[in-house]
Amino acid sequence: MVTQITSGCIFGVECRMVRVEIDVSNGLPMFEMVGRLSGEVKEAAKRVRVALKNEDITIPPQRITVNLAPADVPKEGTGFDLPIALGLMEALGLIPQSGCTDTFVAGELALDGKVSRINGVLPMVIEARKMGMKRCIIPYDNMNEANVVDGISIIGVKTLGEVMKMLQDPNGIERYSNCEKRDSRSSPGKESDAEGYGDFSEIRGQDTLKRAMTIAAAGFHNLLMIGPPGAGKTMAVKRLPGILPPMSREECLEVSRIYSAAGLLDNDHPLVDKRPFIAPHHTASFISLAGGGRNLTPGLISKADKGVLFLDEAVHFSSQALEVLRQPLEDKKIRIDRAAGSMDFPADFMLVAAINPCPCGNFPDPNLCRCTEDQVKKYLSRFSGPLLDRIDICVEMSRLKVSEIVGSDGGDAVEACNTSAQYTSEKMREVVMRARAVQEERFGKTGIDFNAQMKPTDLDRYISLGEKERKFMEKAYEKMHLSIRSYHKILRVARTIADIDGDEEVRAKHLQEALCYRSIEERYWKR
Repeated sequence: MVTQITSGCIFGVECRMVRVEIDVSNGLPMFEMVGRLSGEVKEAAKRVRVALKNEDITIPPQRITVNLAPADVPKEGTGFDLPIALGLMEALGLIPQSGCTDTFVAGELALDGKVSRINGVLPMVIEARKMGMKRCIIPYDNMNEANVVDGISIIGVKTLGEVMKMLQDPNGIERYSNCEKRDSRSSPGKESDAEGYGDFSEIRGQDTLKRAMTIAAAGFHNLLMIGPPGAGKTMAVKRLPGILPPMSREECLEVSRIYSAAGLLDNDHPLVDKRPFIAPHHTASFISLAGGGRNLTPGLISKADKGVLFLDEAVHFSSQALEVLRQPLEDKKIRIDRAAGSMDFPADFMLVAAINPCPCGNFPDPNLCRCTEDQVKKYLSRFSGPLLDRIDICVEMSRLKVSEIVGSDGGDAVEACNTSAQYTSEKMREVVMRARAVQEERFGKTGIDFNAQMKPTDLDRYISLGEKERKFMEKAYEKMHLSIRSYHKILRVARTIADIDGDEEVRAKHLQEALCYRSIEERYWKR
């Protein structure tokens, strides 16, 4: 007699449904498993056998065959232990065959019969709901994570014996399904809390950078900072998450799905409701950024989805690591091709990069810079032209004046920080939220969340230039030798600046400011 249990395994950040088939027949006593299995899946036979024994369930001396279908899909992970055990109990007549109908089952078994936590439960439950399953039987320790998903019943179990008793009871599933859920739903929609990130008012001077960061946060634009060491580049970026708009429910689920597949979800806070902030070291390899490996796990690029990827000292990253960013910056996803298969990982992040202008960091100050012209060009060439073309906003930072550090008349140094009172994290966040509200109203349910996500075909629809503005952009296009991509990015940034200013139309002053954020290329890369 063949029994079937529905389960699944994680492939990248998605769940692939797997049908667990168990047959118990006469023949030489053996426990055979087939279906393109990894080592940990093959070991399930031993774990299941011992777990059943310790639950006082005797396996008869018969031939047991377990098939995980479809056979051409690689099976990995330890989540097949529980469905194999339940299928075997069905085949032995210990539980009714109808007990697991329309039910998704996943969980690892300890040798004493306890059901242990597994990775990737969130994408499993999402896929189970999509496939029409009515309920999921999962480890109790994964309940918080699974309860994030609406529209499907979640049953958390602690031991194999508990599952068996539940399925033997005609009303057991209904009783367990109606148990009060452990509340795991955070409340997306709250504004980012600046506490813990520091305040922009603590940064002395650099109002141009603060303005640029406000625009970048409002429109989710990529940002490049160039300036001498100690100018405040890293300090400013660490405060950026405090002014970012909150994630929507859909964004929270997408990011949480990635972190669940990677085994990074916090059991007490299973819904990631704050935008990720990923800051890899410059020695990070391109594989750690892109993801992949034998199990096709998400990389740092995907873990920064809907958040910020910060590359400090970007030119010190390997060229291979930097160039791997080109596709995701354009497509908002990254495709990984390996022997195990191909997978598209989400990669919709805001890139923020910080670099020095030369090896010594003091260019173009002739009194301090000791670098030759060739050294400067070679240093900056590590940040390639195609990658620079994908940056929306470039901002140059300079050394602070002594008056910005100690005050113009030797007064309070804290007063010197606030060269402009509008650039506190609270006020910057208010500006960002107003611009975000304008974008939400404009785009509605088109699938576009921020101005930076507009495709070239969307620009004509959402940005109408007047005669004066068209002539301005024509002149800028010819004089600055802009690429089509750069031209479109200027329009997107100008649209965000107009939203911040409360203008429905993009005007020449908005285009002029957006264009200023591209002029850094002329001074450093096109000299």
